Amino acid sequence: MIKWEANVRKVVPYTPGEQPNDEKMIKLNTNENPYPPAPGVERVLRGMDADALRLYPDPTAGELVRTIAEAYGLKEEQVFVGVGSDDVLAMSFLTFFNSGKPILFPDITYSFYDVWAELFRIPYKRPALDEHFCIRKEDYFAENGGIVFPNPNAPTGLEMAQSDIEEIVRRNQDVIVMIDEAYVDFGAQSAIPLIEKYDNLLVVQTFSKSRSMAGMRIGFACGNPALIKYLNDAKYSFNSYTMNRTAISAGVEAVRDREYFEDTCRKIVETREWAKQELETLGFTLMDSKANFIFASHPSCPAAELYQALRDAHIYVRYFPKERIDNYLRVTIGTKQEMQVFIDFVKAYLSGRQPG
Repeated sequence: MIKWEANVRKVVPYTPGEQPNDEKMIKLNTNENPYPPAPGVERVLRGMDADALRLYPDPTAGELVRTIAEAYGLKEEQVFVGVGSDDVLAMSFLTFFNSGKPILFPDITYSFYDVWAELFRIPYKRPALDEHFCIRKEDYFAENGGIVFPNPNAPTGLEMAQSDIEEIVRRNQDVIVMIDEAYVDFGAQSAIPLIEKYDNLLVVQTFSKSRSMAGMRIGFACGNPALIKYLNDAKYSFNSYTMNRTAISAGVEAVRDREYFEDTCRKIVETREWAKQELETLGFTLMDSKANFIFASHPSCPAAELYQALRDAHIYVRYFPKERIDNYLRVTIGTKQEMQVFIDFVKAYLSGRQPG
């Protein structure tokens, strides 16, 4: 080891989904929205004054904060915005998980949680999902330094009952409980209304999935004003200008067009339910996903084999070679046409595959 390496903070980084440069591809591996952003977003981008980019953006992202607050029936001081929900979550880990006690999150969940915990030197425990891949609420009643989990969970897509979420929050009022709602708009119930009742609850959402803006990087958190103030204090101590002018303006337009947002989500949900039925007909075991993806396993075709076959055909899905889920594929919901190509390929591949 070189001498200076002894003082380097070393972590095993998060591995994002593959972003292939393939003109022929059907990309179903990173839970992006297959539809374009709201029309107002394009109008903003086309009308941007390049000269304005020489000026710093509003460090409070005030217009975006106000628009989100209005859309969700909140006060401005209850909303925090950041560069994607990953930025919001990382800032929240840094701000709220400092007791020295282990934080809790599931053993099968969004794999960035343990990366942040390692990066910020936060002790953690990962209670195991039950045999049906569900979170056991009782595992989160023990003493801890904070709690975080997605709802719906990832990569399973399963939703936790709102009553169970509330019980976890109620039983842990001495720590911060964070609900990561990246996929909530595809059929699950949001915990945002609970922030009026519990001052220890932070709900995080993203524009990357339901608002078709993964490339713009916008996320936000909702909580009581004290939590939001602490987050802003940490942000301003780290980087005052985290959101650029373009993202703020485009984000405002994405939130304002409620009709387009709801229509896009409806189309994805309809395609998801159709794809579920098609895969079940082909013998797959599926989770009852409430997200914009399906988590599926076939009893006679190993997931790793099918993943590679799909990839060779320029159809990209996500495979996690991890304990308990290494025979599942996570398939993002694309357009109906894209999903039909996916289903047709799987059907042909399974029918032509030799048993064993």
